[in-house]
Amino acid sequence: MNDTKPYAMNFIRTLVTEDVNNNKNDGRVVTRFPPEPNGYLHIGHAKSICLNFGLALDYHGKCHLRFDDTNPAKEEVEYMEAIIADVRWLGFDWGENLFHASDYFHQLYAFAVQLIQRGKAYVCSLSAEEVRAYRGTLTEPGKNSPYRDRPVEESVSLFQKMRSGEFEEGTHVLRAKIDMASPNLNLRDPTLYRIKKVNHHRTGDAWCIYPMYDFAHALSDSIEGITHSICTLEFEDHRPLYDWILDELAVTCHPQQIEFARLNLQYTELSKRKLIQLVNEGIVEGWDDPRLPTIAGIRRRGYPPSAIRTFCERIGVSKKESRIEFEMLEECVRDDLNQNAKRVMCVLSPLKVVITNYPENGFEELDVPNHPQNPDMGTRKAPFSREIYIEREDFMEEPPKKFFRLAPGREVRLRSAYYITCNQVVKDPATGEVQELHCTYDPLTKGGGSPDGRKVKSTLHWVSAPHAIDVTVRLYDRLFTVPNPSGEKEEKDFKAFINSSSLVTLTSCKIEQGVKGIGPGSSLQFERQGYFCLDEKASAEGEMVFNRTVTLKETWSKIMPKRE
Repeated sequence: MNDTKPYAMNFIRTLVTEDVNNNKNDGRVVTRFPPEPNGYLHIGHAKSICLNFGLALDYHGKCHLRFDDTNPAKEEVEYMEAIIADVRWLGFDWGENLFHASDYFHQLYAFAVQLIQRGKAYVCSLSAEEVRAYRGTLTEPGKNSPYRDRPVEESVSLFQKMRSGEFEEGTHVLRAKIDMASPNLNLRDPTLYRIKKVNHHRTGDAWCIYPMYDFAHALSDSIEGITHSICTLEFEDHRPLYDWILDELAVTCHPQQIEFARLNLQYTELSKRKLIQLVNEGIVEGWDDPRLPTIAGIRRRGYPPSAIRTFCERIGVSKKESRIEFEMLEECVRDDLNQNAKRVMCVLSPLKVVITNYPENGFEELDVPNHPQNPDMGTRKAPFSREIYIEREDFMEEPPKKFFRLAPGREVRLRSAYYITCNQVVKDPATGEVQELHCTYDPLTKGGGSPDGRKVKSTLHWVSAPHAIDVTVRLYDRLFTVPNPSGEKEEKDFKAFINSSSLVTLTSCKIEQGVKGIGPGSSLQFERQGYFCLDEKASAEGEMVFNRTVTLKETWSKIMPKRE
């Protein structure tokens, strides 16, 4: 194991440790992450990625990235490329161990023929509806297909004709011959191959029959020499079939399948079918919409990969299904960004302030720390002038008792600048809306401190008006208003719980000019506002659009009403 870092033990690590100590598999540890390229990865996949690659790293083993590309009707090269980018972004590398189930199509076909020849598989000519009818229920056994006892030679011949494209889709399938009365429905003569006359993105038209997932998965694991096949709990009932396939074919490598509870996260949907629905119906912008739990989405939103790895480690690995609080994920993101994100000042809703006793053409550059707790991050120069912007919500003409920010006659501190006092409020004569404030400053308070020791109760962020850059800011929040959108009793459609305020776009926000030149995806803390990142897509088009990654502290529970 990797002795440089203490890793939290769990039941999987305990099993693997025992295997290594007992020299099982000659002490080797080989895992794999086998995504289907029919959609983008999401944060639930991140847990599996961290687990599989983490085990390989901890035990000085290998982890393969293998695409289960056995259903070309739903697969796209775009998804494969996105998956590769996502796994790399999370910080993992498979080296030379990139594989595809399609690499083994010839071997899988040969294995299928072996099963037929051993009397363990047969070509069934029932329709899909008839197969379902014959299958039985959870309480009633199934019935044998009338084709179950087909002579071996006939099934081999039919299977070869299926392979050569002589039959139409749905006319025949290859089924395992196991037990139609088994209490485990997965063992009731499951389908191993079906006809699909669809072009494959890697093999073209070379094949018109494709193996089912259970068949391809077990044998691909064996071919690659996988030692521990780590799956989520929904595959626990499939394990007897996994073992049956490998046992009947007497393969030399029989991996051990181990199941763990998948990640379920509150206020999200991790069903690939529902994510596709959100994308296809235009409810979100695309697979990389920052409100989605896709890895592409959370990357664009500004979540650091190290925070995702920390989150996956913190939630642990168990056999028990649960829904993880969204706050835990946000807290991991905050902890990471709090340490690593530089600070800048950005005014989201600008209100102009004219400092009447500051020289009309005056200008100076103030030293502002990039991180208040980390002097190693250095300082930056923030322009200061007669006209500045502050947040509109930082001023009230008639403030309540506990409002300590700017008001007529009140003095406040400008971050790393001066004390200012509000003397006059200028309003629009037609609407009565406050247009600007006239204030005076105390030149002896440069840097934000007073030589006479007087105190103020509030510090405001600001931006010099002549030097400010106009930017667009997107305030992203949770996509759903309830913790479990698909589990609410009063509604059947998960889309009924879409949060209408999950995206608020602010234009003409004012930010320090020092942000010019920062790279796409760069994360910053907007002082007093939250953590933001420069949007990758908008940056590529020459715009400066910042996405809110997370607020400075958890506020959701205060915003959303309690639900019984």
